[in-house]
Amino acid sequence: MSDDFKGRGGSPWGSSPGGGGNGSGRGPTPPDIDAIIRDIQSKINKFLPGGSKSGRKPIGLIMLILLFVWLASGLYRVLPDEQGVVLRFGKFVKTTQPGLNYHIPFPVETVETPKVTKVNRMDIGFRSERDSGFSTGGGVADVPQESLMLTGDENIVNIDFSVFWVIKDAGKFLFEIQDPEGTVKAAAETAMREVIAKSDIQPILTEGRAKIEVETQDIIQAILDEYNSGIQITQVQTQKADPPDQVIDAFRDVQAARADMERSKNEAEAYANDVIPRARGEAQKILQAAEAYKKQVVAKAEGEASRFVSIFNEYDKAKEVTQERMYLETMEKVLADIEKVIIEKNAGSGVVPYLPLPELNKKKATN
Repeated sequence: MSDDFKGRGGSPWGSSPGGGGNGSGRGPTPPDIDAIIRDIQSKINKFLPGGSKSGRKPIGLIMLILLFVWLASGLYRVLPDEQGVVLRFGKFVKTTQPGLNYHIPFPVETVETPKVTKVNRMDIGFRSERDSGFSTGGGVADVPQESLMLTGDENIVNIDFSVFWVIKDAGKFLFEIQDPEGTVKAAAETAMREVIAKSDIQPILTEGRAKIEVETQDIIQAILDEYNSGIQITQVQTQKADPPDQVIDAFRDVQAARADMERSKNEAEAYANDVIPRARGEAQKILQAAEAYKKQVVAKAEGEASRFVSIFNEYDKAKEVTQERMYLETMEKVLADIEKVIIEKNAGSGVVPYLPLPELNKKKATN
């Protein structure tokens, strides 16, 4: 602004003729904008080298503004599902939690903010359309080199499974392993092959999948922890476990034969459970009858011996009477079941010499 202009009014808006603030009655004089700018520049120049040189005044102001902008660029925000990883000249320094944080601005320090709550999925043994990028008709493409595994009983099983994982430590995840996804895939395939190699094929195809999933998850986690990968395995999920396609029909026939064998075995066991107790009962019944017969025979023999002894004692006392009695008792037993007819030779008059006892018994039974 020229001195001539300054002399006329002292400001862009001019002043009253008297030069005073209230001489003309027009109100106060407006502030001098140039004076205010000069005052600000002088204060800034005090903090800059060579501040007395008028040529460096705009440069110093620009540098101050750029310095402020550079320092402010160190502010960064970490979202709730992220972790902040601070790098100093490319070297990992620390991990920051969600919220507003600060680091030394670029190029001294930089920040990466990977998402640590996102659940990542790795498919082993198959690829879905979303992964392969082309349609296979059925929606899934099989990868035999990953899915075919040898079991503990020397069978081959075609198993597909998925591994779900999240980032546990962002610093280790970014700098301890070069290829996180490839590492997870290699560890998962190794762990599954180890578990399958210790298992028979039957539980793999039926009720043993849950146990296989848990064991595989533990082994994968142990491998990744050994690598300091900063990855947490959340779940291992088997999608399919079948025999190889080339032998699946024969395997189904074998399974059907095994089912028939199990059914026949169960039927045989049921029959055995029915027959064996009955046979044991019959055996006990025979043993008890034999024991009773034994006791009966022994008691009878003892009775006969006692009877013989008593008869012998009587015979010793009266031989003729005892012989007669023994003869009569013996004949009584011998003739008990024989039809008898009595004929008396010396029967006198009025006595019937013939007595047909069987006829009399028949008439008696008829009446």
